[in-house]
Amino acid sequence: MMVETAFLSSTASLLWLVSYYLSIGPWMRILFPVPIALVYLRWGNRAAWMSAVVCGLLLSVLMGPYLSLLFFVPYALLGVQLGAMWRRRAPWLTSISLGTLIASFGFFLRMALLSLFLGEDLWSYLTNRITDLIQWGLSKLIDWGLLGLGDLGEINLTTVQIVTLAVVLCSDFIYLFTVHLAAWLLLERLGNPIPNPPRWVQVLMDEQK
Repeated sequence: MMVETAFLSSTASLLWLVSYYLSIGPWMRILFPVPIALVYLRWGNRAAWMSAVVCGLLLSVLMGPYLSLLFFVPYALLGVQLGAMWRRRAPWLTSISLGTLIASFGFFLRMALLSLFLGEDLWSYLTNRITDLIQWGLSKLIDWGLLGLGDLGEINLTTVQIVTLAVVLCSDFIYLFTVHLAAWLLLERLGNPIPNPPRWVQVLMDEQK
């Protein structure tokens, strides 16, 4: 157990390190939680938490505490959470929904840390960009005659923040879905299958074969 846990911890850390320094592509994010989740599926809760802590300590030595924290929250936590859900055979919607909350918390933690280090309010910057996007969308609808000029007024800040939060949650929900899809295809071949996806996903995958 110890050897395999150490190996999978090193694998998760290496994926993060390679993705950060070589900028291979965002697709590698899909694999970040999978090694720790596999530890949970094979050896249980204690081994998974040990693997997550080992990843954090290893990355702290290799990359510094800041980048180590950005891996631990959310990806190491996601690995433990997904492993627990999959071992309990929870449906995809449940594990994806809980994972979305963890991933979104990680996003806002990263934004808070970057705002602290840069001395700028990145949340305000993000909401300003969302405001510009909403205004652009409204202007297009007016050009197409779907809205009147009176609808293009000052946008409420609360509305913009709600839209921004919805965008973050939607993005993380899609990310967790892709993690589930990758794990479903990969872990079955390793002898630790996760719960089957919804029927419509299986139908789509069968059509691609």
